[in-house]
Amino acid sequence: MKLLRVGPPGAERPVVLGRDGAAYDLSGRTSDIDGAFLAGLDPAELARAVESGELPVADIAGQRIGAPVVRPGKVVGIGLNYRDHAAEAGAQIPAEPVVFLKPSNTVVGPYDEVLVPRGSEKTDYEVELAIVIGRTARYLESEQEAAAVIAGYATVNDVTERAFQFERGGQWDKGKSAETFTPLGPWLVTADEVADPQRLGLKLWVNGDLRQNGSTAEMIFPVLEIVRYLSQFMVLEPGDVIVTGTPAGVTLGHPGTPFLRPADVVELEVEGLGRQRQVLGKA
Repeated sequence: MKLLRVGPPGAERPVVLGRDGAAYDLSGRTSDIDGAFLAGLDPAELARAVESGELPVADIAGQRIGAPVVRPGKVVGIGLNYRDHAAEAGAQIPAEPVVFLKPSNTVVGPYDEVLVPRGSEKTDYEVELAIVIGRTARYLESEQEAAAVIAGYATVNDVTERAFQFERGGQWDKGKSAETFTPLGPWLVTADEVADPQRLGLKLWVNGDLRQNGSTAEMIFPVLEIVRYLSQFMVLEPGDVIVTGTPAGVTLGHPGTPFLRPADVVELEVEGLGRQRQVLGKA
């Protein structure tokens, strides 16, 4: 199933897309797509409710699409997780996942404006696969246990300011934390509909120029290992989002290529998980 939230910022309503492509209103079941809803989600039961006509049809034409999960408790990032990206960055393959945190208030909708921060010189893009957690996870022992806590997957742009990241004290969180820096969506695809998260293509364009063209098959640490690993260091809760790294092609790895500026248009997609489009503005 595809879950999404439509409406103005702060007033989105929950919707599910049926296999017929129509949208169905979830407001009778939940006030929002949040951790509590995801913790009790049964995709098969929800599909039956759609097919039986239990849910009313929702008219979403022309409406804004928000992030598919209401403000998550935390956004956890994994850095240098693609072999080709590590190579273009001149970095060694990490022995363990590189972990950073992004504030939850960086999360915006997939078509919302992305703001270049004040003082920015090197705002960059990163197309990534996002994991959305659906069950509380602590000290998971196996990949099978990790699979059981995943609610679904989404497309995400892990926007990053490289000068803030590397030249202002060497703290990655500085480069990842500006407002609007985590466009998420357009929808959350439930885990049962993603046959293999390690065989998904990722692409990103800037002003129509293809910059990134990779596959999750190139991850150093695969999805299930990321979830298992993180649970050794923090409690993952329903609604939390994990951004899993980006393939080669970011501006950082190509000297002479201009970084993002206001009025630039970024488009990106993860295979089967939907497409985003952002126009850059000024903070």
